Amino acid sequence: MAHNPWLQQGRGQARDGVAARPPQRALDRYQLRHLLDGVVAVSVNLDTRTVLQRIVEAATDLLGARYGALGVLSESGQVTDLITVGIDDPQLCAALGLPQGHGLLHTMLDDREPLRVAEVDEDPRSAGFPSGHPVMRTLMGVPLMVRGTLYGDLYVADKMDGTPFDDDDEGLLTALASAAGVSLENARLYERLKRAAEHFQRRMLPVIPDLAPLEAAARYEPASELLRLGGDWYDAMVLPDGATCVVVGDVTGHDVEAAPLMGQIRSMLRAVALDRCGPPGLVVSRLDHALMMFEDPPTATLVFGRIERGRGEGEGYTFGWSNAGHPPPLLVGADGSTRYLAPARHGIPVGIDASVPRFSHEHPFPPGNTLLLFTDGLVERRDQDIDTGLSDLAEQAARLARAPLEDLCDALISRSPKVFDDDVAVLALRTPPGRLDTVTDTPPAC
Repeated sequence: MAHNPWLQQGRGQARDGVAARPPQRALDRYQLRHLLDGVVAVSVNLDTRTVLQRIVEAATDLLGARYGALGVLSESGQVTDLITVGIDDPQLCAALGLPQGHGLLHTMLDDREPLRVAEVDEDPRSAGFPSGHPVMRTLMGVPLMVRGTLYGDLYVADKMDGTPFDDDDEGLLTALASAAGVSLENARLYERLKRAAEHFQRRMLPVIPDLAPLEAAARYEPASELLRLGGDWYDAMVLPDGATCVVVGDVTGHDVEAAPLMGQIRSMLRAVALDRCGPPGLVVSRLDHALMMFEDPPTATLVFGRIERGRGEGEGYTFGWSNAGHPPPLLVGADGSTRYLAPARHGIPVGIDASVPRFSHEHPFPPGNTLLLFTDGLVERRDQDIDTGLSDLAEQAARLARAPLEDLCDALISRSPKVFDDDVAVLALRTPPGRLDTVTDTPPAC
């Protein structure tokens, strides 16, 4: 946000040897520029809480006020939230509580008109300040409207230069409040659309069935930005030959169209896997050929795997998989050891070229071990290399090697920041205690 050094220092002061107050002829242009700065500041974000904070900051900067506040109203007219500038002590803000809806502010909301008071303590409508509240001498406020509905009140107090608020100030605050109402409506529409898109994405993800004797858990966390939401998925099912089929994937590109594409690819992969109980590379190759039916084939990265039990009584499990351009699975031993299953030969994303061979790989899946399949949103950050994210994930998973799978998934999701750059899908599976037998490698299938 652009700040106004002239207003911050006071109109009667000088800055760097130059008169602080600009010539009167330039004042309108000066105020207009800072009004536009304020409008831009409240319009660049689509998170409602951030927009509210920006509005108050823009108002105090624009008018050179010491204090600013925005009260948010419920449908019944009660103040449900208060965003402030100038009162920096959070304990004081908590102690003061929310305004009670009477006095000067109550008058402004009832009239739905701008309010300007030169001496607060002398105004007969004033109800005074609660104990501990900073004493404010002058006050100006405007109602904040969103699509014709009273949303709250925006007010500022005590200009830095000690002068009362004037007509120009009222015009600036009214103009800012009008622009703020548009920004708030945009933020509400954005959040409503984001919730709908997230709900649609979640409805398309399966409920993990009972895979006993294997344990399983899964999590999905949407991206924080709407345009990056959608396209990650997980799936698991028992195949006709008794093997457990698992997959985690990520549709290329993230927008409101990604979720339907994810649904198409997931359904096609399920159909191919159920029809052809073959090596993972063969299944992924058949998916490639199926995607070629589209005029513009959707593309995705994925890991498709089969968990198979040994043929003899008491024998262990084997994890067979094919990787199509996706982050490698992580195998976590019961003793806390970790290993990324990342053979040299891996494939390109599906939907690009069906003639490229697919490879099948196998690795023992020992008793009590945990297998983690995940999408890149769990390990990628805009400000760090993916290898750092992979290393951090392995370290945390090692510490939770014996934790219940539900707790493990929760912990892995919570290790990420509150703002997710990308969707996150996690599928965790664990083998029961038992005997492990040696498993041989399988040649590539295409």
